[in-house]
Amino acid sequence: MFNICSFLPKKTCQLINHWIFDLNVDIKLSKPRKTKFGDFKVINNKFYITINNNLNKYSFLITLTHELAHAFVYRKHQNNVKPHGNEWKKTFKLMMLNFLTPNHLPNDILSCLSKHLINPTYSSFSDIELAKVLRNYNNKKTLILDEIEEKSIFKTLDNRNKSYIKGKKRRKYYECIEEKSCAKYLFHPLTEVTFAEKQ
Repeated sequence: MFNICSFLPKKTCQLINHWIFDLNVDIKLSKPRKTKFGDFKVINNKFYITINNNLNKYSFLITLTHELAHAFVYRKHQNNVKPHGNEWKKTFKLMMLNFLTPNHLPNDILSCLSKHLINPTYSSFSDIELAKVLRNYNNKKTLILDEIEEKSIFKTLDNRNKSYIKGKKRRKYYECIEEKSCAKYLFHPLTEVTFAEKQ
């Protein structure tokens, strides 16, 4: 297995390795996936976790702990509870509390993560404020939809052939209009854009 410590904040490595050993889980790196940062699977009673290989060390820590919490819950309850139900939330929260100190995490992440853990969601990406703070620690900085002005024209990394006009925020997502068809689309605030200009 790869050296997992090289992907984690240094002082978190010992406890993470203890959990991995306890669960006898196989950890593998994955190419970046658009819909998830990590996942947990059980194949022939063996635990497997995959983590995207492009995450910064703090995102990697949170994602890996998230998936390890799934493994602990499965070992105790199998498939008799909801994937992100109360059992998982309680387990994930207790595990993450080990790292909620300035010795492990920067203050800006500590602040957002503390709020996130009051009622953890299925993904740190779904918590916009936490995701934005974590994004600040990426090596590669890109422009996101949340950072451009309303009525700006933008293209996404996923589809450079279409241009959209940024509209107003509807709860968590922005309502945008595709220029040619005038069709309306909802975009996540963290959508990476490759081009933007004032309309």
